[in-house]
Amino acid sequence: MTIERKLLSTSPSGGATDVADVFSTFLYTGNGGTNVINNGIDLAGEGGMVWIKCRNVTNNHYIVDTERGASKLLYGLGTAGETTSANSLTSFNSNGFTLGADDTDGINKNTRSQVAWTFRKKEKFFDVVTWTGNGADDRQIAHSLNSAPAMMLVKRTDSPENWAVYHKNANGGDAYLKLDITAALDNRGELLWGNGTNFIAPTSTVFTIGSFGSLANANGGTYVAYLFADNSSEDAEDQMIKCGSYTEASGGVSVNLGWEPQWLLIKTSSEAGNWWIIDKQRGWTADGAVDLLAPNTTGAEIGPASGNWKLTSTGFESPPSSSTPTYIWMAIRGPMMVEPEAATEVFAVDNGNGSDVPAFNSGFPVDMAFWSGTDGGNTKIASRLTGGKYLETEGTGAEQADTTYTFDHQSGWYQSAQAAIQYSWIWKRAKGYMDCVAYSGSGANRTLPHSLGVVPEMIWVKARNSGAQSWRVYNASSGATHGLNLNGDNAAFALNRLWNDTAPTNSSFTVGNHGSTNDSSLTYIAYLFATLAGISKVGSYTGNGSYQTINCGFSAGARFILIKRTNAAGNWYVWDSLKGIVAGNDPHFQLNTTAVDVTNDDSVDPHSSGFIVNQNSPTNINVSSGTYIFYAIA
Repeated sequence: MTIERKLLSTSPSGGATDVADVFSTFLYTGNGGTNVINNGIDLAGEGGMVWIKCRNVTNNHYIVDTERGASKLLYGLGTAGETTSANSLTSFNSNGFTLGADDTDGINKNTRSQVAWTFRKKEKFFDVVTWTGNGADDRQIAHSLNSAPAMMLVKRTDSPENWAVYHKNANGGDAYLKLDITAALDNRGELLWGNGTNFIAPTSTVFTIGSFGSLANANGGTYVAYLFADNSSEDAEDQMIKCGSYTEASGGVSVNLGWEPQWLLIKTSSEAGNWWIIDKQRGWTADGAVDLLAPNTTGAEIGPASGNWKLTSTGFESPPSSSTPTYIWMAIRGPMMVEPEAATEVFAVDNGNGSDVPAFNSGFPVDMAFWSGTDGGNTKIASRLTGGKYLETEGTGAEQADTTYTFDHQSGWYQSAQAAIQYSWIWKRAKGYMDCVAYSGSGANRTLPHSLGVVPEMIWVKARNSGAQSWRVYNASSGATHGLNLNGDNAAFALNRLWNDTAPTNSSFTVGNHGSTNDSSLTYIAYLFATLAGISKVGSYTGNGSYQTINCGFSAGARFILIKRTNAAGNWYVWDSLKGIVAGNDPHFQLNTTAVDVTNDDSVDPHSSGFIVNQNSPTNINVSSGTYIFYAIA
């Protein structure tokens, strides 16, 4: 990491400004031995908490923190106190944690599918506090959150007791819930968070506990509290976590966070009901298909369960309800806050290895990918946002369901092994580079928010539930009055109803009332691409009839090249370095056809700054006076 990047990723208070530095959802498979989990979180130096749950079999939730120490486990379900297991979580590291050969508690049993949520201590995000009870009311406990805690999970560690939960929106904070049971809130918050008579709201330096039962302050009892902030009053670009509530309505409720979340803890507070944990890594889609885990049960993951909370680009939407319960929630922002440092962090190309799952490896969690075979056929595109479904780039067909189109892997995608002739091109969403937005059409001109943080220079849009609508492409060189068809070889055409003649901004893009981008009965997916210095380049050039260098600002050439002619018919050609971008012939295929790979022409050549285009008749990517758009990745 450069010194400039270090300075940019540090706030005045000394905390990270990227949510990826303080929170992680990490999926792993138990190995029954030493298992080093590298999630990029500095637990050794900064401190924090790890919450682990088995996904595919019944097993408890396990919580370990740096204040109590490695190997000291708390169970999410039930009242049991702390237990020590020397071979469970054995160390907190500068980039994650290490698991031992645990066979008793099951956090690393061989072949088990696990999830680990890691929270790093940081001002205005998360803190861990321990204390010994004194049995008195009006007891103040100091903390380092530097903001009033919006949610607290409190657990007695030396003997059995329920988990006590404070939430600022549960009866205005003057109440408590229990994490290990389904009960509605108890509105006697003054007994637990006060002086026995009056509720005392937590402050930026302390929270107050009373002597009610032994939930928080029994004389001689030992306790731990996990404190979570609410960034609602912080600048929008700095927000990482929010806590709130809503009351259900017949048509559902839209919760506007101002950003897309990656993790949600939610429970109905006005009546009995499960606590639910939802996260994007395991599965949370724009259609409300989620993979659910409940802290108050030992049950395996439920899902993908449809008809639940829908993920949106600015928050989430609740499902319609015939009753009006109140829900409390805590949400953590998705990792779109800091630009990537290298293209290998956000793009990969891989071919099938014939046996392993996932079929295509990336080295990072995958947000969007397309794949095709060198022997021709459909090119299929899928995204984490839309779950087990795919679209085909060469046609107008509606989205198709396929359970093998899965993204719940830490460094790859696709649930079925594939032969070596199958190739996949893989993206991770990142600020300044690439974003995905799912939306429902309105039939009227509208502005849609995105998280790119810069102006998108190319946008692909497809109606998901219609087989009659083409893929539409916006490109900055053609402007907001024109469009292209990804599924055709057409030249750029004028149609003001696609983008409402309005160029995108660094926070939104606009669609008109055309059926291919905004029909009131349809749902859509949009992929947004931008130029990021040294990593990606969206651009254009004019052909010279011979050859020319396309300077993308790279230092070691391009790994991926997409080229399309815009002033006349021309295919969407794709080259990549795995198949070969060399001085001789370069295999390529077309996104808009089902043709087999072409391997016998030399249309592109490598160049350290980007790539070279050569004019030859098979591709015609450098015809004199022809205009072209391109997209390249370093």
